[in-house]
Amino acid sequence: MKIKTTKDSLLKAIQIVQNAVSSKNTLPILSHILIEAKKNEIRLTATDLEIGISMSIEGEIIEEGAFTVPARKFSEIVKELQSDTTIHISLKKGQSIHLEAGKSYFKLMGLSREDFPQLPESTQGKGGDYIKLPQNKLKQMIQLTSFAMSHDESRYVLNGILFSFKEKALKMVATDGRRLAVIQKEMTEMGNLKRDVIIPMKTIQELNRNLGDEGDIFFNFKDNQILINLGQIHITSRLIEGEYPNYEQVIPKKTKEEINLNTQDFLQATRRASILTSQDSQAVKINIIKDRMIITKNTPDLGEARE
Repeated sequence: MKIKTTKDSLLKAIQIVQNAVSSKNTLPILSHILIEAKKNEIRLTATDLEIGISMSIEGEIIEEGAFTVPARKFSEIVKELQSDTTIHISLKKGQSIHLEAGKSYFKLMGLSREDFPQLPESTQGKGGDYIKLPQNKLKQMIQLTSFAMSHDESRYVLNGILFSFKEKALKMVATDGRRLAVIQKEMTEMGNLKRDVIIPMKTIQELNRNLGDEGDIFFNFKDNQILINLGQIHITSRLIEGEYPNYEQVIPKKTKEEINLNTQDFLQATRRASILTSQDSQAVKINIIKDRMIITKNTPDLGEARE
């Protein structure tokens, strides 16, 4: 196998896919990145068996093939190469990977491509069980709900966001048991698919990191996995199994009082008061008297804030 590409293209792909590299040394192959060259495409892939990320880059394929390379060392090498340089990579006998760029030469030992887990591929909207969404709309919805995800491993079903696809609308729900975030938007091109899935926190974080302001995203489903297509970037993730709590019963149907206020004024005043919070005393107090809202924070041995 022989390929030729640029440092910028290769480094960008490495930085995206290495977020899926396993941090645990359970299987040596999971600390590697798979690089494939076939059908006029160079594709990098990494996985920890829970999530898999792959990205295709431009380059010249001199000879087709595939190999795996240690992710951390490969990333460090490419990062330190001179900018705007052309990188030549070839696979020799015994899983020996040779990298040449300008006056630099490196040799790394990889593992057999056969040991790398096979990831399912998204059909990018081809087939019956898929959903197409605008990237910018999904990114906004994630940002408005992801803060409420639970980090408590004992409540595994809450360690993600519930995606409820129904009647050409997407509803997203996140809660940690103390706070709840729900948002719903209509999706005109979503089709008639009805399905509820819980997408894990790590996948949500990768989605948020890679979603753009333009273009579409495709979701496919296979068994207990979700396949996500972002064009050059493909993400495969296991779904969280279990039944999400009945969040609708804790949302009041009617309220006796309603307050209208300026969002930024409220946010900034709360931030100023929270300066005097401590690890043991994190709450601020809000009093509402007629047409006034008073925000206070009193922390013993530290001080007091009032606005």
